[in-house]
Amino acid sequence: MELREIPLTTIDGERTALAEYADRAVLVVNVASKCGLTPQYTKLEELQRRYGPRGFTVLGFPCNQFLNQEPGDAEEIKTFCSASYGVTFPLMEKVQVNGRRKHPLYALLHEVPDASGKTGRIKWNFEKFVIAPDDTITRFRPQVEPDDPAVLAAIEAALA
Repeated sequence: MELREIPLTTIDGERTALAEYADRAVLVVNVASKCGLTPQYTKLEELQRRYGPRGFTVLGFPCNQFLNQEPGDAEEIKTFCSASYGVTFPLMEKVQVNGRRKHPLYALLHEVPDASGKTGRIKWNFEKFVIAPDDTITRFRPQVEPDDPAVLAAIEAALA
């Protein structure tokens, strides 16, 4: 299946696909509310506000596969993100990013190498993928902050 054709479901239960964002640079990130990396939401929202007007969006994919750090239902997740971090970027339904039941998008993203050339499983919450309109994908591991110069360079390149 082509990247842009992979079906997605928003946190509100609406069907969509990456095709809806075909003309935009997208940062796909698996998120969690009770993780040591959860403060990255602040920087993700800053990216959304900074680059959104130029054709960029963050897409957050809640995931509860890492130590049950995203236990809430859709309403709890939306409320947490809005109240705690002022999140305005789209959130998708809770997904699995590893294992037999991983979402088809993440099955494809497993094949994308990181800066060291390694592919495979998602390591933890807040692993990031910049997807350019030409479907070029750049992968960043969870510890790489959203405002890291390499992430910003990938976003700028995707917007060029």
